[in-house]
Amino acid sequence: MTAFDAATLDSLHRTREVGIRTRRHPERAITIWIVVVDGAVYVRSVRGRTGQWFRSAVHDGDATLVIDGRDVAVRVVPVTDQTTIDAVSGGLSSKYASSPYLPSMLRADVLSTTLRLDPRQ
Repeated sequence: MTAFDAATLDSLHRTREVGIRTRRHPERAITIWIVVVDGAVYVRSVRGRTGQWFRSAVHDGDATLVIDGRDVAVRVVPVTDQTTIDAVSGGLSSKYASSPYLPSMLRADVLSTTLRLDPRQ
């Protein structure tokens, strides 16, 4: 796993929403939540496995984040271990505690869409 630089991690930790683009839809960024847990970057599809950006990103193995108007190429790594999935749920719960949409990101059918994003070299 390649880590993001400290400035990017700090920005992602503070930023509530980022855009994500895939090869299949490079012209349009979808707004998603993002969380940093133990120095790694994670996202999850609120639409579960039917989310178009999610399916495309997993199929292609990569995507592009749009962070503060800047494109960052990422590698997409599905997360399967329950300990990490639980930690990401905890991170989302802390970061988005005031959002009425938080329960949607913690539904059982959404947990399996947890993805780690690594910078693409």
